[in-house]
Amino acid sequence: MTKKVIVFDFDGTIADTYQAIVDITNDLSSEFGYQPMSEEELLLFKNLSSKDIVKRTEISLFKIPFLVKRVQKELGHQIADLAPIKGIESVLIALKQRDYVLGIVTSNVEKNVIMFLQKNNLEYLFDFIYSGTNIFGKHRIINEIVRKRKLKKTDVIYVGDETRDIRSARKSGIGIIAVGWGFNSQEILAEYQPDFLAANPTELLEAISPSPVKLGAS
Repeated sequence: MTKKVIVFDFDGTIADTYQAIVDITNDLSSEFGYQPMSEEELLLFKNLSSKDIVKRTEISLFKIPFLVKRVQKELGHQIADLAPIKGIESVLIALKQRDYVLGIVTSNVEKNVIMFLQKNNLEYLFDFIYSGTNIFGKHRIINEIVRKRKLKKTDVIYVGDETRDIRSARKSGIGIIAVGWGFNSQEILAEYQPDFLAANPTELLEAISPSPVKLGAS
């Protein structure tokens, strides 16, 4: 029997990095020439697609890759002190117990991801970690995973918290579950029509593995 492969986004899906990333981005505003985001703007951005957010920001497209790298670097100084999304650890353990293959595809740097997983004793749950600097290029990484690991696309599900995660999964022809506890709101995620929209980690587990699973078991 072919094992199902569940590929997770990292920031906002597994790691609760939202506020840290917002604070870092605001701190870098003067250096990169844009205004810090207010609480009202942050709420607005939650209801915009990833591409629309980029269009509405004042930073030039040329500077965005450099900004992303700086944010990742600064996040590396804080990552060990950040917590997982509440309830996600039990879900990951339950999926692993049911013999799913778990992986991570992220636009964050691998060093940050590994540091976070080690600090929170989650590293053993994941079979692979792939990272890429292009924030809209996750589909290429997914395609590489499918090819290198000789996977059937019907056996792969991606789990992410942004509209760009849905777009990437669709481009790669794999299943997509959107989660409503990360960067984008459930409303905008629903507009992009994921295969399933989970409001909390328990719903995520039910969508992936409908058989009864005892959460929190070791």
